Amino acid sequence: MEMYPLKCRPIFKPRIWGGWKLHDVFGKNLPTGQLIGESWELTDMPDDKTVVDNGPLTGQTLCEVLHKYSRPITGRNNYCGPFPLLIKFIDSHEVLSVQVHPDAAACSRISRGKPKTECWYIIQAETGAVIYKGLKSGTTKQQFENAIKNGTCAELLNSVTVHPGECHFIPAGTCHAIGAGLLIAEIQQPSDTTYRVFDWNRIDSATGKPRPLHIKEALECIHFGQTADNLPVRTVGRLVETEAFSLDKGHRTAGGEVLFSPGTMKAIVFLSGQGAMLGPAFDAIPFSAGDTFLIPAAIDGYIQVHSDCEYLVAAVREST
Repeated sequence: MEMYPLKCRPIFKPRIWGGWKLHDVFGKNLPTGQLIGESWELTDMPDDKTVVDNGPLTGQTLCEVLHKYSRPITGRNNYCGPFPLLIKFIDSHEVLSVQVHPDAAACSRISRGKPKTECWYIIQAETGAVIYKGLKSGTTKQQFENAIKNGTCAELLNSVTVHPGECHFIPAGTCHAIGAGLLIAEIQQPSDTTYRVFDWNRIDSATGKPRPLHIKEALECIHFGQTADNLPVRTVGRLVETEAFSLDKGHRTAGGEVLFSPGTMKAIVFLSGQGAMLGPAFDAIPFSAGDTFLIPAAIDGYIQVHSDCEYLVAAVREST
């Protein structure tokens, strides 16, 4: 089987805070009558497995092709899955809940869940849009617990104004929330373990009730010394490097080319522009803004840029 860049069919996630930016900006074919907050582009989660949507492997799940062709895709002899990244787009028409994801130590203490470190690349931001990133310096566990009970915990969050082109690192254990008016590319560990501590007194229209909170678990997970001051914001080159993955940003103008690097599996998220991927073993594969591809380790070839193009490259660390 000759390898080629794999594009998967997105999994759209209705969210009470979602909107229509994924259609308006990227032209994604969203289901009608629903607010879509997330588009899962590459995932091999237990209940959510993206399906290949191009070439000879069309119709097979990412999980299936990784096991059938593990060596040429991953570059490893000992791949046992699941795919170690979850890549998604987020449209926050309204603010998301205040929440935290556990690290490995917290998962062990709570005896459930999976760790989740993530990063947010800001694609679009309405004027004045913010994220909430860590707690204000000096905030203690008791102070935060009291603020949750009083409905004032948002006052203890770091509010950070954001701009397109920024990448914000959100390690596991960081109390956070995505504000309204943002379109984000999120690269994360493959976990959907989320503990909500505050949901802005919002009512879920589907149930007529507030969404569940997970205050006990959240307080067990939060790193109370984690503030915005010690979380980097980067805009060029190597954006993030964690024990699980790295993320780089690239840019090419019309007529430019980017060579693939055989030997390493990676994912490419195209943020703007259009062009094609070409190689000796496959026909030209077009791409445009909003497309995400898994690039197998075994393929040779290059990206040919037809119009100004920004992109993200996510790579899994060898130890993962």
